[in-house]
Amino acid sequence: MEFNLDNSVNYHYDQFPPNNINYDFFIQELISATDTLARFDQMIKNLHNSELLLAPLRNQEAVLSSRIEGTISTIDEILQYEADNEGGLSENARADVIETILYQRALKNAQLALEEGYNFSLSFIKQMHQQLLFSGRGATKAPGEFKKEQNFLADRSAKKIQFIPISPEKLNDGLSELVNYIENDSSPSLIKTGIAHIEFEALHPFQDGNGRIGRMIITLLLWKSGVLSQPHFYISGYFEEHKEEYIEAMRNVSKNNDWNTWIKFFLTAVQKQATKNLEIAERIKNLYEEMKITFTDLLSSKWSVVILDFIFTNPVFRNNKLVSTTQIPAATATVVIKKLIDREYLVQKEAASGRRPALYSFEPLMKLVRV
Repeated sequence: MEFNLDNSVNYHYDQFPPNNINYDFFIQELISATDTLARFDQMIKNLHNSELLLAPLRNQEAVLSSRIEGTISTIDEILQYEADNEGGLSENARADVIETILYQRALKNAQLALEEGYNFSLSFIKQMHQQLLFSGRGATKAPGEFKKEQNFLADRSAKKIQFIPISPEKLNDGLSELVNYIENDSSPSLIKTGIAHIEFEALHPFQDGNGRIGRMIITLLLWKSGVLSQPHFYISGYFEEHKEEYIEAMRNVSKNNDWNTWIKFFLTAVQKQATKNLEIAERIKNLYEEMKITFTDLLSSKWSVVILDFIFTNPVFRNNKLVSTTQIPAATATVVIKKLIDREYLVQKEAASGRRPALYSFEPLMKLVRV
């Protein structure tokens, strides 16, 4: 396929880090983003079990971040995959599902590495990429290796090249400058995170997977800098909804040395996405409190809260996992599942077949998190 180079923009050589940041241009957005992000973080800190809330948000992020790159999977598929594959990778799953699962794992492993004291470095970024492209279609795209040929961002439907990233021979210098900026710059954390993200995307250091790694960097930097108490903020929803504006802001950084418009866009994205995440989190929290009462009344069992916590963390599950995880008697699990199905809280997605247990979906929660 031939692409038109007219109106393409080249990487901003020798203009990073920026020295023309005008805080007056986006001060209101900075205040709003900081406030909303703090409220989101405070809510997570106040939860007795944040995993109940974060597991659905993490799944949303993995689906949306992969979708931006053309990988189409659903939360239902991801959760069914997790119900059927404890820790392993299935050769039978769709490639799109595998790619989304690998996104989740790469982000989680990067968080663990930073907790253990690792810093952002070229080897750290390469390790994230290697895990992201470990299997499936990505395995043929040089996982863990920086690009050796010039790449570009294109509007494939219009056959137009939109942006030409840094050249391979200049890449190591550009990445070293970025890592130095991340580790040593004293700008406010939200500003630094936005600048680091778009610089990574402009460098586009890998053959594939750059967008997903770049969005992981946002979450990791906000947490590492102390803006978040836990590494759980997901922004892909806003980026997907405003993809054209996102690309144009990135192009303007290189074309017009306009970092300020990008920063304003990024801060708006953080504020809007934090508001949306907060709303979803509130709905999940309210549903949990409502279901705690309902399960207690309906099940009349000492296991009711244990079962509720399991279902919120695993809203798609097979009944053998319910038994093995909660340690409730199998006979009790059978009675519980029947009661929940009768009240339409659970929907049977697959009937039991041979040695394969039935598959269930907890619809009240799934309706909140489907995207």
